[in-house]
Amino acid sequence: MTKSYVHHLCIQTNSYIETLRFYTEGLGFKLVHESPDFHGRSFNTWIQLGEFYIELQTGKHNEILGDGNTNNQGLAHFCLWVEDLNAEVTRLRELGTEFLLKNSEYIYHVENGSLCKVKAPEGTIVELRDNKGI
Repeated sequence: MTKSYVHHLCIQTNSYIETLRFYTEGLGFKLVHESPDFHGRSFNTWIQLGEFYIELQTGKHNEILGDGNTNNQGLAHFCLWVEDLNAEVTRLRELGTEFLLKNSEYIYHVENGSLCKVKAPEGTIVELRDNKGI
């Protein structure tokens, strides 16, 4: 195989404005391109963080998308590395971000460092880890 890397994930949402705000204002993604009325969808949008992209799209017109479930096969979460996990948790709490607590704690320790998990408006779980460990 030639040199390869992950380019993007595609996330679909029923709550486009809230989801776009979460990823841009909450997690620091940059809006790259927004296509309204894209092949039967209200929006198909590209957002970027470093070299990583998310293709954010609504369902087809008049389609209500079903909720994901962490007990399904497939993508369970994706992870972003952050320099200061404590500062990110404080900032995201101030924005009203939904956290997935473990033992009533926002940040918990695992073998290779510390992490927290947040839930995007459309249901995607995003893990935030510090730059320590693996």
